[in-house]
Amino acid sequence: MPHVVIKCFPGRTEEQKTKCAEEVTKAIAETMGCNESSVSVDIKEITQDDWKEQVWDKEILPLENLYKKPGYTC
Repeated sequence: MPHVVIKCFPGRTEEQKTKCAEEVTKAIAETMGCNESSVSVDIKEITQDDWKEQVWDKEILPLENLYKKPGYTC
């Protein structure tokens, strides 16, 4: 039962977020070998001012098994 949380800056439309969730669901189901009905996707908007404290410092920097590292630093 994969659950994905996408964190991004605000500004995307509901249509963009829905399309993103649909595409992520398809990719995960295909790659992980599960049904799309088993996948859940949450999109959380984090302001640029809060990104370092809420995301970088707590969720990116401390991870040792980050499979895709960002191409930026904070």
